[in-house]
Amino acid sequence: MALFIFGLSPSQAQDSVTSEPLTIGTSYLVSTHGAKRRLNVVLPADYDESDQTYPILIMLDGGVRQDFYLTLGIERWNQLWRRSAPVIFVGVETVDRQRELLPPTKSGEEQGRYPTAGESADFRAWLSGTVLPLIRDRYRDDGRAFLAGESAAGHFVAETWAITPQLFDGYAALSPSLQWDNQSLSHRLAGMEKQDRPALFLSLADEGGATEEGVLRFVSEAGSNLCFADRRTELAHANMLHGLLPEALQYLLPTDADWLEDYGLALRCSGQVGA
Repeated sequence: MALFIFGLSPSQAQDSVTSEPLTIGTSYLVSTHGAKRRLNVVLPADYDESDQTYPILIMLDGGVRQDFYLTLGIERWNQLWRRSAPVIFVGVETVDRQRELLPPTKSGEEQGRYPTAGESADFRAWLSGTVLPLIRDRYRDDGRAFLAGESAAGHFVAETWAITPQLFDGYAALSPSLQWDNQSLSHRLAGMEKQDRPALFLSLADEGGATEEGVLRFVSEAGSNLCFADRRTELAHANMLHGLLPEALQYLLPTDADWLEDYGLALRCSGQVGA
């Protein structure tokens, strides 16, 4: 079949083609926990056009071979609809996820399966003491920072919210692995003194079993500043990030857009289990 582009022959069309690099952000090579990894930073589309400041979004498992492209695409898609406010997007690559994202476990089965697990406290200190200062030193942030992650990273988010809530201004824990260490995080939260914490978006898909038990107990103890997205009958663990990150960002970074519900973009969550 002959190829014609705007009346050009194939050879003419090929001669008219030029190329240039597609640059979407900046990647920083950093080290922690004995391994190098990338911080992938993408700025709001209008960052260079004004002196406006923006919040920071830390997205865990944000390597280019992890969730970087998906989560950045969702964040940018939200921008098309003004579903959530623009952010300085920071994808934090993880290398040994269980080591970096989970606390120690007393479960023999988990210790055998994930022998390196248990250094979430050190990784949290690295995020707050190294990553956030690096980003704030180089970019115009407005003083706010948000933390998001799913599965094991969701446990890290929920743990951070529970024990060091002051580190971030809002949290999104998507299908957090709250079965870890015999659901110890939810039991720990139940024994803590009640306090005001930042906003938390927490979701549950079809995980069932100990994960579901841990999530529901955590929700019951989390207090009022919570958006609980109960999607047990709608989403699986494999697709919950696709389905729920748009809502998480909408909850944590709202805009004044008044047309969202008209286009099926309503926020569907509550602070009550089963509500």
